[in-house]
Amino acid sequence: MTRYLNSLGWKTASVLVWCALLLLWQLIADAGLVPRIFLPGPDATWAALMRGLESGRMTGMLLATTERMLLGWLLASLAGIALGAVIGMSGTLRAYLEPTLEALRPLPSSAIIPVAIALFGLGDGMVYTVICFGALWPMLLSTIHGFSSVERTLYEFAHSIGMSRMQIIMRIALPSSMPEILAGMRVSLTITLILTIVVEMLAGQPGLGTWILLAGRAYRAPDVFAGILLLGALGYASSLLFSITDRFLLRWRRQTA
Repeated sequence: MTRYLNSLGWKTASVLVWCALLLLWQLIADAGLVPRIFLPGPDATWAALMRGLESGRMTGMLLATTERMLLGWLLASLAGIALGAVIGMSGTLRAYLEPTLEALRPLPSSAIIPVAIALFGLGDGMVYTVICFGALWPMLLSTIHGFSSVERTLYEFAHSIGMSRMQIIMRIALPSSMPEILAGMRVSLTITLILTIVVEMLAGQPGLGTWILLAGRAYRAPDVFAGILLLGALGYASSLLFSITDRFLLRWRRQTA
């Protein structure tokens, strides 16, 4: 009961902080401390958001961004987990590839945009190349760490009773590595959303990134803030859904704790 009340108290405090920030934002806009062409109030932002959703234009942009983000994230997840499993279970591969991975990991995703444009133009190939490159590393490195952290005695025992490599991965290594993998996937999801907006702006692909860019060029500040508000809602919703999935997949940890 005490834990529930503490949680309720924190949630109430969070709501109050948001209300205070919205009120402050509205007061600054009404006072004209910042020209409305640059800073519309929450009322104008909400009105622009409702107009965009009711007309269907922002809805289409939101769906395009969501589809692009999720597809890029899934592709990066599959590649990162598969490669991480192979490298993590082999000490020899880790010894050979670790220096290369450490050299490529800090490379900003934006650095490969010119290369991706040269290879794929401004189409979907460039978009997903940049997104997957940026989102791959947290999952790849987390999977490698998770698989390499499994006790060697478990691998030896599995081999001794005749388990195949795939059985070892699915029944021993993957469940043991799941907390690290999920942590990497959570980080990658945030990176994917950021990169999706960036490549939409650069490539002119339909999405919230293009909506915000074009609205900014036309000095439609309410539309800019409406797009940002929708992006925040998308990020929060994806994080919330992932948290629910995380708790479901790792429920065995709470049961054994």
